[in-house]
Amino acid sequence: MSRQSPGAGRPRLADVAARVGLSPASVSLVLRGAPGPSPATRARVLAAADALGYRPDRAASMLASRRSGTVGVVLDIRSTYHAELVEELMALAERRGRDLLLGARSPARDERRAVESLVDSRCEALVLLGSDAPADRLAELGATLPVVAVGRRLSGAGVDVVRVPDDDGAAEQTRHLLDLGHREVVHVDGGAGSIAAERRDGYRAAMRAAGLPGRVVAGGHGEADGARAARTLLAGECLPTAVAVFNDRCAVGLLDTLARAGIDVPATVSVAGYDDSPLSRLAHVDLTTVSQDVPGTAEYVLDLLAERLDGGRDAAREVVLAPRLLPRASTAPPRS
Repeated sequence: MSRQSPGAGRPRLADVAARVGLSPASVSLVLRGAPGPSPATRARVLAAADALGYRPDRAASMLASRRSGTVGVVLDIRSTYHAELVEELMALAERRGRDLLLGARSPARDERRAVESLVDSRCEALVLLGSDAPADRLAELGATLPVVAVGRRLSGAGVDVVRVPDDDGAAEQTRHLLDLGHREVVHVDGGAGSIAAERRDGYRAAMRAAGLPGRVVAGGHGEADGARAARTLLAGECLPTAVAVFNDRCAVGLLDTLARAGIDVPATVSVAGYDDSPLSRLAHVDLTTVSQDVPGTAEYVLDLLAERLDGGRDAAREVVLAPRLLPRASTAPPRS
């Protein structure tokens, strides 16, 4: 089926409605990502819109409603997980007729400044990835516009949440190493912050359940942090047989430093990361890791925003997704 040619004029909402035999109002619900239409109806409408080359006239509709149509997304520029999630959000938002505006935070630029910049740009809703803002600050923000916090355990802040329980994910990561037969399992952490704290807690809980002492080595978000942690381990009297690392970037830095020191992974030391980033999937890395369901997270974020912006929902919702361990070549049973 060919798309409508440019000379035929820009396709209208009514053209899509006629193609699928629905009212323009029903088609509008689907294209706005609003709740109501069935999955089958959504699929038919989206297929027809794609076939016709229909794109919503965002400027006109937002002018009529005095809404910007733009959702601000605050992300940590150090996080490969955030980068992958934003890419997924952008693709889905485009199909749903929403624009995304990004606000970066880093060690030199905190979340508050990123949020202020997005609000000044007339964003009508915010998505906060890995936020460490105090709950009362989020409650204050959520009272002025819809907010979805991703990856953060929250209660009483009045904002929507989509998260994978980081303590459960880190516990699963650690149990994988224990199930392989490792007893000397070290955790390289992510430094300060609520997500790093949850992953430390998950590691410690798994070690306690196995009746084993735990050891936490200072790490961080990046490759340099992993390399520093590896040097700390190499300077000790004996290496652990397994390391559970805060994230994949940190794990890759640790892997590189171990390799330069002549340490065989996984024969001598097993290494597990977290996030299932593109780095972890490289053939020469092949890192065991924990997936946080990027596609599912993006879908729920935009669904929650649609419920707030288009459906008028006021009560806060929390969506909890299950972590999933992905065993690869960087982990194996310890040498006997």
